[in-house]
Amino acid sequence: MSIPEHVRRWEKARRYTPEQLEVARRALEQVRDGVGVLEAIQRNPLPEGGHPAKHMLVAAYRKLVEEGVWEENTALLARIRMKPMRTLSGVTTVTVLTQPYPCPGKCIFCPTDVRMPKSYLPNEPGAMRGLQHHFDPYAQVAARLQALEAVGHPTNKIELLILGGTWSAYRRDYREWFVQRCFDALNGQESATLAEAQHLNETAEHRNVGLVIETRPDHITPKALAHLRMLGVTKVQMGAQSLNDEILLRNQRGHTVEDTRRAVALLRAAGFKIVLHWMPNLLGATPESDRADFMRLWGDGFAPDEIKIYPTQLLANADLYAYWERGEYQPYDTETLVDLIASVKPAIPRYCRVNRVIRDIPSTNVVEGNKRTSLRQDVHREMSRRGEHCQCIRCREVRRQKVLPETLRLNDLVYQVGATEEHFLSFDTPEDRLTGFLRLSLPGEGAPDLGFEDLREAAIIREVHVYGQSIEVGRELDGAAQHIGLGTQLLTHAEEIARRRGYRRLAVIAAIGTRRYYAGRGFVPGELYMVKRLDD
Repeated sequence: MSIPEHVRRWEKARRYTPEQLEVARRALEQVRDGVGVLEAIQRNPLPEGGHPAKHMLVAAYRKLVEEGVWEENTALLARIRMKPMRTLSGVTTVTVLTQPYPCPGKCIFCPTDVRMPKSYLPNEPGAMRGLQHHFDPYAQVAARLQALEAVGHPTNKIELLILGGTWSAYRRDYREWFVQRCFDALNGQESATLAEAQHLNETAEHRNVGLVIETRPDHITPKALAHLRMLGVTKVQMGAQSLNDEILLRNQRGHTVEDTRRAVALLRAAGFKIVLHWMPNLLGATPESDRADFMRLWGDGFAPDEIKIYPTQLLANADLYAYWERGEYQPYDTETLVDLIASVKPAIPRYCRVNRVIRDIPSTNVVEGNKRTSLRQDVHREMSRRGEHCQCIRCREVRRQKVLPETLRLNDLVYQVGATEEHFLSFDTPEDRLTGFLRLSLPGEGAPDLGFEDLREAAIIREVHVYGQSIEVGRELDGAAQHIGLGTQLLTHAEEIARRRGYRRLAVIAAIGTRRYYAGRGFVPGELYMVKRLDD
């Protein structure tokens, strides 16, 4: 299949002259000999002026390896990789944006721009890429893979994050086409059907290990969940925004707290990983009411696996702007917002991950209130000043720390969510760094019955994740958490728990690119899940 013209232009811009690569090679040799990366770059000016960027060093490294001049050196590549944090969580995320489409919501805080899906602005980094590629899913994925590879990131384990508002509001044929084209880009070849694209991805170079969509609580139904599974979706982001019905009504959210509770129960019963968005500083809220609202997330049937904290931002193209002009709304200043988040973050359970504490909206769009995009760092500094710390997954990830398998301890954090008993199985270092975990749901009497045959009398594995720098399949990195058997050990422990509790099956919500992994551990394809019988 031909690559779109705007992708070809991008690729051409990334080509380097022999002279540039020679300069990059000299710098790279110095880094290999122990010189600091920035120092080596400064020592080697380019013929046209300036100095080689890290992505040029990565290109030189790959050329030397491909030509057989150098052997692969994963430690060296890690040193010259740009923004290594992007893949320190074990996978590489590729974000794509759907085309503008009418949104069923009328939320007063959402910006409106005819060029973008509802709630997105054209100068947000991720949204900007969507606009640049005319919302073409193939072009977005292909260009992002090229960019990630150019700066040294592994791209064989990809989490696809599809943004664009309410996913289920789009036409069904568009949703299926969009996902198929994303898979085509991952596979590097065109497919006739979505099923073919998924089959190809099971052994593709760029395998999909997670597929994420976003939607609203009032759009979650058993039928919608069955379609999500057919597409290969494994994680659902959902805008709870508030757990106060009066606040939801004043902000014209269009759903109730009970709608959110019911949606979470359905998602959990179907094995999806659950991400809730929470918005402090909505119209009618106060710092005190926001503190109380945040604590409701961890009880009353919610307990999300991940959260995104999105403080309300006053934007000129949102209906909330008129309320502010009339003096009916006042945004929190930075000090108030930092104090609020710093006071609630320590209460987040160990089974939850905080993905964000602010939207990635450029400060030039914000009319009044907090304009700092470094809010996470500000909050952590304030927590440190108070002598407090957060135990969420993101704050405990092992990242670059060397892992000694014999020192890891297995922990089983058990908590109840409605009619489901959750087990958060984790391997932790002696310093309490998280190296890997598994989420096991044990549905009890009263849990929603979705009518999915795969899940009858089944315990459900909702997620298996091993942390540390993402490593290419089949490769090893000394002291890294990935590829040392932690995932298999977690699966064995989950199976033992499910068998002991009398479940006849163990189902896993496998992403397309992980099907072969689970097949190698005794799971077989069902209609929507991979399933292993426990009563044989």
